[in-house]
Amino acid sequence: MELTDNTVSENPHQRMLDEKWPLPPMDPKRARFPCCIVWTPLPIVSWLAPFIGHVGIAKEDGTILDFAGSNFVNVDNFAFGAVARYIQLDREKCCFPPHLAAHTCKNNYEHAEYGTALTWDDALRSSTQNFQHKSYNLFTCNCHSFVANCLNRFSYGGTMRWNIVNLAVLILFKGKWVNHGAVVRSFLPFIVVLCAGIIVAGWPTVIGLASFSLLLIGWFVFVSYFAKNLIEV
Repeated sequence: MELTDNTVSENPHQRMLDEKWPLPPMDPKRARFPCCIVWTPLPIVSWLAPFIGHVGIAKEDGTILDFAGSNFVNVDNFAFGAVARYIQLDREKCCFPPHLAAHTCKNNYEHAEYGTALTWDDALRSSTQNFQHKSYNLFTCNCHSFVANCLNRFSYGGTMRWNIVNLAVLILFKGKWVNHGAVVRSFLPFIVVLCAGIIVAGWPTVIGLASFSLLLIGWFVFVSYFAKNLIEV
């Protein structure tokens, strides 16, 4: 039978998956950041290295999920305070294949083995179930690990190489500040610690803080690229 102009020639299930729900507006007052990676400073750690903080990822309705402790993923209760920075991701850059032949990314078999999802929220649900059985460790299995795991389930941007380092770089250079108060809240403690240290101990304070930051960066680069078996993603 010939197809007419009114005949549907594509799989209706696939068409339904391709038609993504429109996202609700951003609403910082209600802590709603649809399809965003969100960031907030960490007590003490961010006072010494202000570029390091706590991250989470939001569902399509804007509800934030974050890995905040062993066997525990927060839902709509972002740990360590209000969101300071965010970056909204593009769902069109995600791969949600209903079967192996429908992959839109180049990682077909690797993506299927890692664990795929049919929707954004489905991927977050899978990562949440996974991390509810993991022990939290700042150096090997932390909030960045959880978000990177979600991005790998999306095969976001066509890659499954998301880790702590490139996720942190993405937030650092692409993240938007919620407001001016968020900037002050993120950097003021560091400035106070730096100035107090210089007054009390002199310029060695600068060397100490720089060394602390370099050690953290060095560790995460090492485990992310050279000792992947030591870190959870």
